[in-house]
Amino acid sequence: MRELLELRPRTKVEFWTDRKYYKNVVKITTEIGVGWGGEEKTATARHPYIRVRKVLSGKFHRYAGWTLRTYFENLDVTLKDLVWGNIVGFFGFIFGLLQSFFRLVRPSRRPDVIFLKGGFVGLPVGMVARLLRIPYVIHESDMVPGLANRLLMKRAKVVAWGFVSDDTAAPRPANHVVVGIPVATEFKKISSSKKKSLKQTFGFDPEAPLVVVTGGSQGSEWLNEAVREILPELLKFTSVGLVAGRAHYEDMVDLKKYEEWENADLKSNFRLWEFSTVMNEVMGAADIVVSRAGATTIAELAALEKTVILVPFEKLPGGHQVKNAEQLEKVGATMVVRNDKMAKKPELLLEAIRTLVRSPKKRLKMAQQLHEFTRTGAAKSLAEILIEEAQGGGAQK
Repeated sequence: MRELLELRPRTKVEFWTDRKYYKNVVKITTEIGVGWGGEEKTATARHPYIRVRKVLSGKFHRYAGWTLRTYFENLDVTLKDLVWGNIVGFFGFIFGLLQSFFRLVRPSRRPDVIFLKGGFVGLPVGMVARLLRIPYVIHESDMVPGLANRLLMKRAKVVAWGFVSDDTAAPRPANHVVVGIPVATEFKKISSSKKKSLKQTFGFDPEAPLVVVTGGSQGSEWLNEAVREILPELLKFTSVGLVAGRAHYEDMVDLKKYEEWENADLKSNFRLWEFSTVMNEVMGAADIVVSRAGATTIAELAALEKTVILVPFEKLPGGHQVKNAEQLEKVGATMVVRNDKMAKKPELLLEAIRTLVRSPKKRLKMAQQLHEFTRTGAAKSLAEILIEEAQGGGAQK
C-alpha cells in the first residue's frame, strides 16, 4: 500500500478485511497516515485516501493427509472444526458473496482494479468481481496455489507469484509473473560486524555460532519439543535461541534453567523468548535459522540472506509448506527436515544443525542461493502492476 501511494499519491484505496484482522489493518493505515501527514499530524491520523472496511467470509477447514481412520481417531476435531466449522464457514461465504455484490454492483462505487492476496477472505470478493467483469490481480505466495486462488486465477488479469518455480510443484497459467513476496523494509542483509554486534546485544558470544529456532509468533509445539530433546547436545557446540511462541511459551519455561544470568549479563549460551518485536534482529544475529516453511517467513529469511533449515508442517491444506520446502531444497537453497520424521526422531534436527555448524562454506552457499532464488522489490512491482491494470479501462470488455 505504501508503494502504491508513493507512486500514485492520490489513489483511493479500500482495504477489505475480516473482523479478526480489522484492528491490525486500521493500525497499519494509521501509521501510513502519520507518514503521509508529516510532523504536524497526530499519531491518530488517517490517510485521506484509505478506507478500511470489514467483509464477511467463511473459512473451509481441511487437513492434508488425513485418512478416514484419522477422522474417527480425532472425532472432537472432526466435529468441531470440519463439521460445525465448515457449516459456519459456508454461511459466512454466502453472506460474503451478497455483501460484496451489493458493494460492487453500483457503477459509481466500482474500483478500477481489485487486488486479492489469496485466502478465504478474497474468494467471495473475487467471484463477485468476475461476475461484474471488474479486473482483479492475484498474488500467490506459496509454490502451490491455495484453494481460493485456484478458483480465481483463470480469469485474473495477472497472477503474481512469490517464488520462481520449475513448474513441477504446480503448472502456472499464461498470465503469471514472478514478483517476489513483500516483506518489511527492516528485513535486509546485514554485515558480519553487525551480526556480531546483534549477538552481543542479545547476550551471546559474538564469536560463537548461533542457531535460532522459531515457529512464528504463536510458536510450534513440534519444534519446541524437538529442541527440548536435543538441547543438551546442541549447547555443546553452538549457542541457541528458541522463540517458543505465545501459544506454547508457558509449556517451555522449564528450559529457563539453561538460561543463566549474572548482573544482567547472559552467562550461558541459551535464551528463551516468548516472541520478539524485533525478529529481524533476532534472526539477523543467527548463523542458522530453523523455521517452519511459510512463504512470508521464507521471504524474510531470504531478504536477510540466512542459512535455513526448514521443518514444513505437512498437515496444512494443500501441503503448501512441504512444496515450498521441497522446491527450495531442490535448488540447494535450504536443508529440509520433515516434521513427521523429526517428531519420531529429534536427532534428525540435531544432525542437520551439526552438519551446517561444521560447514561454513555450505552455509554461505545455501544463504546466497536462497537470496538469489527469491525476488526483491515485490511491493513496488505489485504496485506497478495494479496501476497498469487500473489504467487499462476499469471493467473488462
